[in-house]
Amino acid sequence: MSSKNTHGKLINKLAVVTGASRGIGAATAKYLAKEGAHVILVARTRGGLEEVDDEIRKTGGKATLVPMDLTDYNRIDEMGATIFQRFGKLDILISNAGLLGTLGPLSQIDTKVWEQTMAVNVTANWRLIRSLDPLLRLSTSGRAIFLTSSAAQYHRAFWGLYATSKIALEMIVSTYAKETSGSNIAAILFNPGRTRTKMRAQAYPGEDPKTNKRPEFVAQQLVDLITLKGNLNGKVITADEP
Repeated sequence: MSSKNTHGKLINKLAVVTGASRGIGAATAKYLAKEGAHVILVARTRGGLEEVDDEIRKTGGKATLVPMDLTDYNRIDEMGATIFQRFGKLDILISNAGLLGTLGPLSQIDTKVWEQTMAVNVTANWRLIRSLDPLLRLSTSGRAIFLTSSAAQYHRAFWGLYATSKIALEMIVSTYAKETSGSNIAAILFNPGRTRTKMRAQAYPGEDPKTNKRPEFVAQQLVDLITLKGNLNGKVITADEP
């Protein structure tokens, strides 16, 4: 096993990553750990979290696993309380977890699918802010980054559910940025663009995944964003293409 990383850009930083069992979340968690952060891995799938944890530990990184459904809102509050008791602060939140829902006419979307998608993409993010804001305020430089999508910018047939959830998320985060203006927190919206993920394959089943960038490329940009100097509060940032 590699020795503990003592030379990364994020030594002594604590990060929460949601949707950390695969795709962009997993890649970002591993990159954060590579740079020295202790990463709290949040996802529903324990097996996926354990695989990411194994890879992090092989490179000398540190991680804590939190298998959790983000629609179990009381668990989000419990996580915040536990982080405070154990670590006393939080430096980084990467809110990556999300659902595509159903692509189809609004009049035909199942009510349970609508409610579940909005619960994960919208309400869970508000609950994360509600629970973790006090901890981010205890950091010398808190970063709260929420992943959005170009779907929020266009009015397209059959994308109503996903687009609505992302528009709502952008309003929540933009409002949070206004409310944290002048504090040590930067609330940021990050659009990863076309990325080789399971959600992308679900949305575009006929697309060649090799035409899209890998999650690792996005992860590097996210970590670079965390360490970027200057006033980033309220910014909407789109990932560069490789």
